[in-house]
Amino acid sequence: MNYDDFADLYDHQYDLYRDDLHFYAGVAERTGGPVLEVGAGTGRVTAFLARRGVRVVGLEPSARMIERGRARAQAEGLDLTFLQGDAGSFRLEERFKLAIAPFNALMHLYTPAEQLRALENIRAHLNPGGAFVFDLYVPRYGEMNTLRHEGETFYGQDGSRTDVFLVQRHDRPRQHVTTEYYVDTTAPDGTLRRRHYTLTQRYYTRFEVEWLLRCAGFEAPRVTGSFQGGPLTEGSEVMVFQTRVG
Repeated sequence: MNYDDFADLYDHQYDLYRDDLHFYAGVAERTGGPVLEVGAGTGRVTAFLARRGVRVVGLEPSARMIERGRARAQAEGLDLTFLQGDAGSFRLEERFKLAIAPFNALMHLYTPAEQLRALENIRAHLNPGGAFVFDLYVPRYGEMNTLRHEGETFYGQDGSRTDVFLVQRHDRPRQHVTTEYYVDTTAPDGTLRRRHYTLTQRYYTRFEVEWLLRCAGFEAPRVTGSFQGGPLTEGSEVMVFQTRVG
């Protein structure tokens, strides 16, 4: 998944997402630094941890996302470290007390081979007993193959209006959901400009993830159904995993 073209829309959609921030900050503060963040994006979580005094190295494959993350750091007066690379092949000399993969970052690993390679590589960059914490959303989706507007409307300073429409398609045998985004910007003079983006994610089941972690050398994880704790239930929207190097 190449996020270079998707970076601007990503920031519009998720920059104000706050559900996970205090959870990851709490984990980082209890564990201590340094922290490796896998899938740092534009630095939403990275910057929040840095503001709390945690030293973070943000791993991100998209150069455009890193560019936006560095602009965020400059605007906020933060010293953020970003590394361009992917979870399965990055190499660092440094070892970490904690690795995190917030906001569905592991959903861009599409095959068991990619998943296991990434998990083993993350484990190799942790200290003995180091912790790995991440979240994945529970695979529940809206109406497939139907154009939907889910309330995402943004207004520009020039008076323009941007509406985000989407169509999702489900590939059950591969556990893939592909989302086609149609981003329509209407200028004050009525001119319409449409941009199109495609996002494919590979969703997981709980016990599939538990087995992958064990195969990659991690301990059996603690699994909760929210960032506040509590069991994973049918009503949960997120699966939160906390494990350590075995």
